[in-house]
Amino acid sequence: MKRLFGVIGSTLGSSFGWWLGSGVGVMTSFMLSMLGLGAGLWLGVRIARHYEG
Repeated sequence: MKRLFGVIGSTLGSSFGWWLGSGVGVMTSFMLSMLGLGAGLWLGVRIARHYEG
């Protein structure tokens, strides 16, 4: 469950970061995508731990 939620969270976070930075440039999109990936992974695992009990 942790892996599934981690993958989903990292995908959504990375996509959101890329979308935020797309108006500025490719490098900004990449950096925000990496930050979003980390945040999404952390949040996804945290949510999975909450539901596992």
